[in-house]
Amino acid sequence: MRIKLLALAAAFAASAPAVAHADKLDDVISSGSLRCGVVLDYPPMGSRDANNNPIGFDVDYCNDLGKALGVSVEIVETPFPDRIPALVSGRTDVGIAGTSDTLERAKTIGFSIPYFAFKDVILTREGSGIQTYEQLKGRKVGAVVGGYESLALEKDVKAWGQGSYRSYQTQADCNLALAQGQIEATIVVSAAAAAAVKDDKYKGLVVAGDAPYNIDYTGIITLRNEQGFLNYLNLFIYQQVRTGRYQELYNKWVAPGDAPDMTVPKVYR
Repeated sequence: MRIKLLALAAAFAASAPAVAHADKLDDVISSGSLRCGVVLDYPPMGSRDANNNPIGFDVDYCNDLGKALGVSVEIVETPFPDRIPALVSGRTDVGIAGTSDTLERAKTIGFSIPYFAFKDVILTREGSGIQTYEQLKGRKVGAVVGGYESLALEKDVKAWGQGSYRSYQTQADCNLALAQGQIEATIVVSAAAAAAVKDDKYKGLVVAGDAPYNIDYTGIITLRNEQGFLNYLNLFIYQQVRTGRYQELYNKWVAPGDAPDMTVPKVYR
């Protein structure tokens, strides 16, 4: 009799509709708060003002997302190497932090469609004699650890078999090392390079042309199994572009002119 009852219970459980579980989107809305990871030493995308308040393109983007969700926003400072660990450990709900959408990272986290596209340039010092990427061969170079530029530059230095490569924890550290002559050049996205050239803390920095890297498409990141939340983030990005808000933030924080196209030619548009 007991076996029959167990069998009936198992059959009922198998046929009963699955109980719906709240996903990250529901969790964020019900909590009333969005914890948004941002790199705050990477102007103009993220930095701090004279009163130590977070500012920048990514900060405004986080605040726009919170407004769309109807929740308050907590900006969580996440240095480049900490972007994914902060998300996986539960310290952040999303990361709007210039995270390149690589296949390797996608094994661990989920990406939205691109919310920004970066072009990489060579940042060096006046008088260095560096005018092209090929002239980095045999030089002392460096970049911020964990970034797309860092991986590509370190790989090339090893392939060249000459020169040296250093990695830095923050863009500020890298810029300072360049200004002080510890390295002779770095590769950085054009927006951050422009900000560094204007910054009085880094005397004599100049942009010496483009790096021969692919366009760096960056997405909003969250946990990879949160498909409902990712769908919402994709639609949010569409709305940012369609309403003109993306262009407005680009002109406010990066530069006058057209914001970068975030579509991949011959793939989607």
